[in-house]
Amino acid sequence: MPQRFRTSGFRSGSLAAAVIGLGCSTALGFDLSAAARQALQHDATFLAARKKAEADATRFGQGLGLLLPAATFTANRSQTDFTVGNNPAASIPAANLSYSGRLGTTYVATLTQPIFRMERLAAFNQERERTRAGEANFTQARIDALLRVTQAYFDVLVAQDSLASVDAELKAIGAQLESAKRNFEVGTATITDQQEAQARFDLATAKQIAARNDLDVKRNALNLLVGQPLPQRLSGLKDAVSLSNPEPLDVSKWVEQAREASLKVQAAASAAEIAKSEVTRVISADNMPTIDLVAQKRRVDPLTLSTNVYPRADTDTLSLELTLPLFNGGIAMNKAKEVVALRDKALFDLENERRNAEQTAKTAFLGVLAGLSQVKAYEAAERSSRLALESNLLGYEVGVRINIDVLNAQQQLYTTQRDLSKARYDTLINSLKLKASAGALSESDIDDINGLLAK
Repeated sequence: MPQRFRTSGFRSGSLAAAVIGLGCSTALGFDLSAAARQALQHDATFLAARKKAEADATRFGQGLGLLLPAATFTANRSQTDFTVGNNPAASIPAANLSYSGRLGTTYVATLTQPIFRMERLAAFNQERERTRAGEANFTQARIDALLRVTQAYFDVLVAQDSLASVDAELKAIGAQLESAKRNFEVGTATITDQQEAQARFDLATAKQIAARNDLDVKRNALNLLVGQPLPQRLSGLKDAVSLSNPEPLDVSKWVEQAREASLKVQAAASAAEIAKSEVTRVISADNMPTIDLVAQKRRVDPLTLSTNVYPRADTDTLSLELTLPLFNGGIAMNKAKEVVALRDKALFDLENERRNAEQTAKTAFLGVLAGLSQVKAYEAAERSSRLALESNLLGYEVGVRINIDVLNAQQQLYTTQRDLSKARYDTLINSLKLKASAGALSESDIDDINGLLAK
């Protein structure tokens, strides 16, 4: 698939500008890019995945070792007392003597080079695939960490905007409550207006408490990821930010990319290859012959007898050894059935991951489009709600609107503002999830989003 797959089509300037802004933001304070870098150094889930990847990287070397020569050295020191008696039939007179002796030490060095071991070749293929799966899993863990910290960062921003909206709503309701009290005192309004305003004020106060608690919870969640104190307030989106459609604007291309390039699919593909090689390994180990080239050097220290000292014995051997398995009690047949079933399971798991990747890409793609539509709708609703509030305030002053109309208009405006804020951040998150579904999310994409935030 071409490299032009991008969702960072949000009009926020070039990547170079974002990187320059990143350097400045590091010096000036904490931002999304800084949070992402900190999370990659502190997030325990990602650090555990990194160590797992380091362990998986050793699997290739382990598999290669199965195909390389193996050398062993053994030393055996034995002491044996024995007596040789007279032998009347011996033709050598010395053989008729009675004597005793002791055997010395034996040293053996052996070098074995596998020539034909199908099960070891299959095992090597398995270890190679485990290394590849480890790489894919680690890259996926990195993407997951970036998504986690971005989601946590945006959760804080949404909570900040929600609290700010509730604070503004409470302030406006408080002003309306004071107005209702004054009007009641001078007789231009009923007690009902004052009671309605008081009820809305009490409700807004409860919402403010909940919003503050939610913000504290979200800040703590982000703090756990980055491992450092957060500034008092995080900067949100710029006022004049514009969000654009994903590129390319074709869901089928994203689905095709996800089915092939998704890191979870790649890991599942490696697992399927491992299962296939396991079938070969098991069947080969139980049914196919093995051929090894064996070189051996043996040295036996001098044999000391009571009457003489025999010279040291050195033996050099080069042999080709053939081993043919014959029968192991029927274990091989049942083991073969097991690994074949597991191979089929791995193939179904691979297809399941492909379908999941397809669904994830579709969901994220549709989420971006729906989010963009929602943002436009909420922006229009915010303008309408603001005009409606102004009209109701004017109508209340001239007596054509009652207090409850103003309160309802206020609540509608602030609810719309909260929904608009959340829709914007959800759209950005879905754009990152779309790239993640295709296995293409990186720190540069986080930097692009960071360029949309106010400094």
